[in-house]
Amino acid sequence: MGGPDFDLCVVIDDDDDILLAARLLLRSLFAEVLVARAPEEALGALGSRKPDVVLLDANFARGATDAREGLAWLGRLLAIDPDMVVVMITAHAGVQVAVEAMKHGATDFVSKPWENERLLATVRTAAALRRSRAAVSTERAKVTVASSAGGEGSPLLGRSPAMARVHSLIERAAPTNANVLVLGENGTGKELVARALHRLSLRADRPMLTIDLGAVAEDLIDSELFGHVKGAFTDARADRIGRIQAADGGTLFLDEVGNLPLHLQPKLLTALEQRKVTPVGGNRPVPVDIRVIAATNLAFDRLHDERQFRQDLLFRLNTVEILLPPLRERREDIPELAEHFLDLYARRYDRPVPRLSGAALDALVRHDWPGNVRALRHAVERAVILARGEVLEAEDFTLGSAAPRVAREAVVEPERDDMNLDRVEKRLVEAALKKHGYNISLAANELGLSRAALYRRMEKHGL
Repeated sequence: MGGPDFDLCVVIDDDDDILLAARLLLRSLFAEVLVARAPEEALGALGSRKPDVVLLDANFARGATDAREGLAWLGRLLAIDPDMVVVMITAHAGVQVAVEAMKHGATDFVSKPWENERLLATVRTAAALRRSRAAVSTERAKVTVASSAGGEGSPLLGRSPAMARVHSLIERAAPTNANVLVLGENGTGKELVARALHRLSLRADRPMLTIDLGAVAEDLIDSELFGHVKGAFTDARADRIGRIQAADGGTLFLDEVGNLPLHLQPKLLTALEQRKVTPVGGNRPVPVDIRVIAATNLAFDRLHDERQFRQDLLFRLNTVEILLPPLRERREDIPELAEHFLDLYARRYDRPVPRLSGAALDALVRHDWPGNVRALRHAVERAVILARGEVLEAEDFTLGSAAPRVAREAVVEPERDDMNLDRVEKRLVEAALKKHGYNISLAANELGLSRAALYRRMEKHGL
């Protein structure tokens, strides 16, 4: 038999019989039930602790029935902790008192004498709300830390005509609540587009939560997106909110949305249409207010294949569609990107900022960059770390021949006499990526790797 579901409940009432009855009844739900005859007494006993629920009497003065004193204390408690969950209790539970209590921020109310089952149900729901609010705050704090610490500090750079179109779409779509679908090969900067959309949106002061659907195990995606209730499955030891609910009021970025299993696509569609989510194992939908930005590297034919992706969900996601061009189609942006990364990594590794020789810049511009901006960034980082002088030459980037692409394709064939494991691994990864048009999921499957493992090998080999 398990212990109490919640930690602390506070009951404030000037009637000792009410305090005793509440303490006896609620101790099955809470590890501790703290009772007090006055709000000042309760605050003194609480100290810095935050209760799951506060049961607050509406009237303390003898003969009072207007709930004025209780409503005043409700305001003070919420000023101390805006997320506090307060349930008003009163012997005079007229409709007007209940309405006023809710207007002033009370979560619910009960009348006395109460029915035990009604009180338990009300308090249990209120405590679950407090836990949910705490979970949302925790998730948002994680996202804030990750946003400030993560990424490469790279803005969405590029002045080419192709990127000018991208910037124009971002500027026009960002201030709206329209869902946006960002398309493009791996490494083109889809997450940077998502962050730019959020930064320029009316939700910029709220969190942007990201879930990479290509990096989450398929059997966990349901819980990650929608949350779960305690006991929904073997390891569900407590209620947990999902990313959709945690993003309430802000932006949800669904990276690699093409990896969302078909059986979960109707559930996501329903959540987006009804603006409600139902946790795994739950039966009460929770309202949410989110703006969705999704991204995928799926080819056009696969994205529009009903067997791969539901078209009604696609229509819901791509109110606005932004196609990011691969780096080989905007070569004029490469000098600006290279200079940005040179400065970034020189500062990071406390090195002088090196210059690019003419030959090095020419090699970078002529290279096809199958890994796009991500591959360029890794190549520059490695060159900065290994630089032997103030000027970087073409060979410092280990790009191989800068000959036309067709000529290079022949070089990819494995050298049968080369037994170096790292070089063989790099050639196999390159071959799988090219075979599948740099679709990470297909290439990983071909190699017998997870997507995360393939990404690690791509970073290892500068791909």
